[in-house]
Amino acid sequence: MKQYDFNEIVNREDSNCYKYDRREEIFGRKDIIPMWVADTDFRVPDFVVDAIHERMSHEVLGYTFRPDKEYESIINWLEKRHQWNVKKEWIGFTPGVVPGLNMAVLAFTEPGDKIIIQTPVYHPFYNAVKDHGRRLVQNPLRLVDGRYYMDLENLQQQVDEKTKMLILCSPHNPTGNVWRKDELKQLAEFCTARNILIISDEIHADIIYPGNKHIPTATLSEAISKNVVTLMAPSKTFNFAGLSTSYFIAPNKKLFDTLNGFISRFHLTMGNVFGNVAMVA
Repeated sequence: MKQYDFNEIVNREDSNCYKYDRREEIFGRKDIIPMWVADTDFRVPDFVVDAIHERMSHEVLGYTFRPDKEYESIINWLEKRHQWNVKKEWIGFTPGVVPGLNMAVLAFTEPGDKIIIQTPVYHPFYNAVKDHGRRLVQNPLRLVDGRYYMDLENLQQQVDEKTKMLILCSPHNPTGNVWRKDELKQLAEFCTARNILIISDEIHADIIYPGNKHIPTATLSEAISKNVVTLMAPSKTFNFAGLSTSYFIAPNKKLFDTLNGFISRFHLTMGNVFGNVAMVA
């Protein structure tokens, strides 16, 4: 196995890099450490770059589709890494996890519906609710002895018949929590019993410190799997967020058809040539 040098400093300035080349415009100065955008400064792995170069040797970059091996790469990865046996018909595609989150809000809720987020949390969660006229409900995490916990007692007081969705961040951004199985199960059973759909952002599933184990929310039980739409992508793991390539998993056919149909109406399912190649690699 090749050893990668994670101490190498890669100069990203003057490459239209969002977090470096817009520092002065946004903050008024350039001499800051740009920790405000979640992509890393590590090189994209050689096998991804090589796959893109190989595709570029064919000099036509026309309309594309997703081959079977793209589905197979996702299925095999999730089985190997997370012991999750996913079927091809559960998998759909989005231009990114954040666009997927916004489309899920539009597809599954109506203006005025309540959507729960557990704060502090990744800031686009707030926007995905408020920008579309939904009502934001915050269920703050509790900090106890240096670890954050979900507050189910407070959550129970927050929900009513207008509560339609909970957006889960697992592993959690920004606290770094890798939720334990019992924590996830309590939350998921609570939501499932009340018909509150869980949209589970699991984009950081592969970036886990030893001693922790990511548990896909949809694997907790058959009943829970039918009430979860999972959003995932290789972009954080392999650092190619700029290729705008992600996917969702919905074992419930009704949920799958609703979200996939919504995305399809905007002609956003095809993906881009290099994103598809990078996903397989």
